[in-house]
Amino acid sequence: MLSIIVPVMNEEGSLRQLWDEIRPVAEEHVDSFELIFIDDGSTDTSWQIISELIESDSRISGIRFRRNFGKAAALTAGMRAADGDLVLMMDADLQDDPQEIPEMLKLIESGHDVVNGWKKRRFDPWHKVYPSRVFNWMVSRMTGLKLHDHNCGLKMFRSDVAAEINIYGELHRFIPVLAFARGFKVTEIPVHHRSRQHGESKYGVRRFMRGLLDLLTVTFLISFGRRPQHALGAIGLFFFGIGGLGLTYLAALWCLMRINPQWVTVTDIGNRPLLAYSIAATLLGGQAMSLGLLAELIVAYTGKTKDSYSISERGVHNAADGAAASETHSSEADTVGEQRDAGAQDAGRSEHVS
Repeated sequence: MLSIIVPVMNEEGSLRQLWDEIRPVAEEHVDSFELIFIDDGSTDTSWQIISELIESDSRISGIRFRRNFGKAAALTAGMRAADGDLVLMMDADLQDDPQEIPEMLKLIESGHDVVNGWKKRRFDPWHKVYPSRVFNWMVSRMTGLKLHDHNCGLKMFRSDVAAEINIYGELHRFIPVLAFARGFKVTEIPVHHRSRQHGESKYGVRRFMRGLLDLLTVTFLISFGRRPQHALGAIGLFFFGIGGLGLTYLAALWCLMRINPQWVTVTDIGNRPLLAYSIAATLLGGQAMSLGLLAELIVAYTGKTKDSYSISERGVHNAADGAAASETHSSEADTVGEQRDAGAQDAGRSEHVS
């Protein structure tokens, strides 16, 4: 089953056309599918149109936020509501072409876990294109995942990916990077990018600066998320060592001046800038290492909810009767747990899903 997640923010002019384009392609290439609209605080008639589409087809559902919470929150809500083993993310502005679905499905079937779109020919203004190229180059260099277009909103991935990654703020653009860090196979495909027909772009110049800050966050998380002391401690040791060397040098000069003032003819140590710099470096190093220890405590006591590994598959030998019985018992327990979790999810979802 394919779950198509579409975040919506004031896209009243494109929703009906988007459904008309998705329906024939999905019906032809997948056995079953669902379309989930997430209204991220629209102020136009987007939710009214979504409600009408829901009434017209049972495969459509909708979630309406009380206010604008951002695209990452919308996608997270959509992934939690999705029932398919495959998830497709696409924007509602008609710039993403549903005709790309068959080729993305082929790449998934060939063994990839994440297929990221690549807008090889973009129909965006230059002030969005060139900063985006610089940003994509930086992401590829800093994370090790070389993609041409990390920002593309058209992505398809397995439900296992959605279950293991956590996106917040504006980290939705780093879904391939986060999946790659967990060991999933990521690839990209050139996609047809269309010019915007309705509405206005939701992104401005500030997006580039926010993207750089998010890049630093993601780089830190995937590199030191489970061992923050390796980053903060290394910085602390560096500055602590520099400060210690400076103070040791000044201490040696002070001792030589006290033994025989004629040996050392230098300015009084208390008036030398090196003293202030050394003390500042020592304090900075100590603070960085202290923060690293605090971060390690936080990870140790609160980081157990998310495994630091990702399991691809399991192999179980069922030749022995005891082993088979044990596996069956475990499966029954898992089934009961899954039914209980599904019931809780349905109860929570009924308040928001039409």
